[in-house]
Amino acid sequence: MKTGEGMTLVATLPVFMNSLLGKGVHVVTVNDYLAKRDAEWMGNIYKFLGLSVGVIVHDLDDEERREAYGADVTYGTNNEFGFDYLRDNMKFRLEDCVQRSHYYAIVDEVDSILIDEARTPLIISGPSEESTDKYYRVDRIIPRLQKGEEIKKGGGEPSVLTGDYVMDEKHRTITVTEPGWEKIEKLLGIGNVTDPENWGWKHHVETGIKAHNLYLRDREYVVKPKEDNRHQLEVVIVDEFTGRMMPGRRWSDGLHQAVEAKEGVRIERENQTLATITFQNYFRMYKKLAGMTGTAETEAAEFDKTYKLEVLVIPTNRTLIRHEFADIVYRTEREKFNAAVEEIRELHKKGQPVLVGTISIEKSERLSAMLQKAGKIPHVVLNAKFHEKEAVIVAQAGRKNSVTVATNMAGRGTDILLGGNPEFMTKEFCLKERLAEMIQSDEPVFGFDDPHFVYFQHLDHSYRVPRGKWEEVFGKFKSQTDAEHDDVVRLGGLHILGTERHEARRIDNQLRGRAGRQGAPGSSRFYLSLEDDLLRIFAGERLSGIMQRLGMEEGVPIESRLITRRIEAAQRAVEAQNFEARKHLLEYDDVMNKQREAIYGLRRQLLEGLDQRDYLLSIADGITDAMLDTYCEKTVHPGEWGLSALTNDVLGQFGIDLRAAGIEGKQLNREELRAELVRLVHQKHEEKEKLVGAEALRWHERMIMLQVVDNQWKDHLLGMDHLKEGIGLRGYGQKDPLVEYKKESFTMFQDLMDRIENETVRYLWQMQVVSAAEAAALEQRLAGESEEPEETAAAPVQPAARRGRGSQMDDFVRDIERKKKKELAELQFSGGGDAVAVQTVHRGEKIGRNEPCPCGSGKKYKKCCGAGA
Repeated sequence: MKTGEGMTLVATLPVFMNSLLGKGVHVVTVNDYLAKRDAEWMGNIYKFLGLSVGVIVHDLDDEERREAYGADVTYGTNNEFGFDYLRDNMKFRLEDCVQRSHYYAIVDEVDSILIDEARTPLIISGPSEESTDKYYRVDRIIPRLQKGEEIKKGGGEPSVLTGDYVMDEKHRTITVTEPGWEKIEKLLGIGNVTDPENWGWKHHVETGIKAHNLYLRDREYVVKPKEDNRHQLEVVIVDEFTGRMMPGRRWSDGLHQAVEAKEGVRIERENQTLATITFQNYFRMYKKLAGMTGTAETEAAEFDKTYKLEVLVIPTNRTLIRHEFADIVYRTEREKFNAAVEEIRELHKKGQPVLVGTISIEKSERLSAMLQKAGKIPHVVLNAKFHEKEAVIVAQAGRKNSVTVATNMAGRGTDILLGGNPEFMTKEFCLKERLAEMIQSDEPVFGFDDPHFVYFQHLDHSYRVPRGKWEEVFGKFKSQTDAEHDDVVRLGGLHILGTERHEARRIDNQLRGRAGRQGAPGSSRFYLSLEDDLLRIFAGERLSGIMQRLGMEEGVPIESRLITRRIEAAQRAVEAQNFEARKHLLEYDDVMNKQREAIYGLRRQLLEGLDQRDYLLSIADGITDAMLDTYCEKTVHPGEWGLSALTNDVLGQFGIDLRAAGIEGKQLNREELRAELVRLVHQKHEEKEKLVGAEALRWHERMIMLQVVDNQWKDHLLGMDHLKEGIGLRGYGQKDPLVEYKKESFTMFQDLMDRIENETVRYLWQMQVVSAAEAAALEQRLAGESEEPEETAAAPVQPAARRGRGSQMDDFVRDIERKKKKELAELQFSGGGDAVAVQTVHRGEKIGRNEPCPCGSGKKYKKCCGAGA
């Protein structure tokens, strides 16, 4: 459906129908503001129909998230849903998980979420131990490297690379030349960069060159003071499609650290991946998936191929009468902006509202300065630096004489009403005159129909105004906007002025779609130059030739449908390239997805309390058989068996001394030896079960298995990252990198499962059960050592079955839970769209630094759970 045709309201029909099964419906939006707004607006409908509504935003704790997911209809952003899924698969208790099943989802602005943002996977990571010094050392040498170029030769001869490195802007890659590597080796004082011990330096250098050349300030990122420390600066990513800042999000693979080094801000430690998933594989988990947008038609093939979604175009309610002028192209960017400013001046003088679209913060601020200089044309600027005011600014872009300069996000999801939006004007007036009362976070808001008050959202806070006062103020603004509406219609409606074409046609169409809604008049025009990135990189040579044939002169624009078609061809080429990038990402993640499903499935079984006794004993039997196959092969004479090595291996794996048990391998045949080993292994397990109780042992087993699975999965993800990074080189050996990746990743996954089984058995069989008196003495000793720094976290709530008897297991499991809690508190989030990082919010009374820690460890708070405070 076209923008402004009522998608938000229409979505209530399929949402209600699919909610009747009680499995929960997820409505996915592009930002927190829209999630809150839509839940509030549509909440009255759902309440009338007997449904409950929940909202997932970034600042909720687990309890609040669980309540929101338990509602019949849950609104939230794509990032929040994806990160909650990953976090749930890192929990140690089923009751700590927040999401229900993935039954039905309807995605608002589906092209933005499932296409644009699908190029980057969601990644949850934790800090690694690697030093940040390498980034500073590399950053110091990069300015001393010379940027070269690729000289193409005819006749099939290979290209020649000059300088120390060559940059390919089209594919956003860099290539370091042979002389360049020699120079880098001398500057860093290292040996041959191809030696395994120097591979890390190679990666740091390539990432640093990218940071200096392909990632520019006020375009890909901004540098701003931290929210919690205004004296310290941080690098904040700007989403390339929406223009919004993404606080709390970081580029992976060391890129963010390289940018921090370039900007001279404090470098955060590089992170290690703990969990990851692509949007494609996350949304394909839903049994039923649907979406809505005004600009999906150009991506119909990808929707069908990736998500099995059919694109259906709904005609507009009223005939679209927006006039779309042909593009105007200038030679230089300076000429283009001068011409754009002149048109803005003329339209402003006439009174017609203008919405100006730019592709970056830098361009929007440059244009703003030019408007100030050119007669101080009054205007408002909307970019990532002011994203929290986005809806307020865009809502008034249709007022008479208004000029709004915005990055191409242009307030998706916010109605631009010709003459102005009286509702937003009423909100601003009530806030300014202090007629609005802020509502506490625990008070109900969404779907709350109160005859005495009107409720609304503003900058992440909820407010209410007495209904009588609201209606009085609203009536005054409504009469004012109605009069302005008629004037604006006579002037031709809202005019959209684009200062540059985006690499995706959909983004341009979204900008155009801000005007001409519901049959209202409007117009649009794009001002371009040969210096624009899209034209320069993807259509430069051919377009330049056309310009010369058309006799282009300085200050004289070219307006031609031929030029417009050539630009659209360039956009289609970029869209095809981006589709290949997303397809490439998905092909590799599909391999990982099978492994992810297996590991997460195992974790879920453990969390649900699967009685794993028989499973563990079968694993132990399998390990025993593997030992016999190694040291006592059937085809080898018993006199040549490696009995000494077998004895040591059994002692190391199971803690069973075969000599002390009186097992002499030479006196037994292979079957008898196996039977004795299996008997001893099962016997040791049964003895522990009798001592601590079956219920307690099952709990211990689950906790230890979860810890082993998580640790081994984390190491596996790191290995997979390294495999993916180098697999492309297999192409030089005439091998398909994807086929090789599938083969090697399968082998790695088999090794992973073997390690999980071996580590689990080793931990469980080696654990020594001690008496209650010994356990109490151990607790006292630990309390006495509480001044020593240790891992921090809360002690588990222990089942009654094991309170009568302490064990070394208890201490080990407590340590596991402390580490897990600390790990969850330090998680960092990257990838995807514009929602901020998900953080656990801790509530309760403030605890003194020297008071005993409430987790029950016996240590002071500053040495335990408060160590990171």
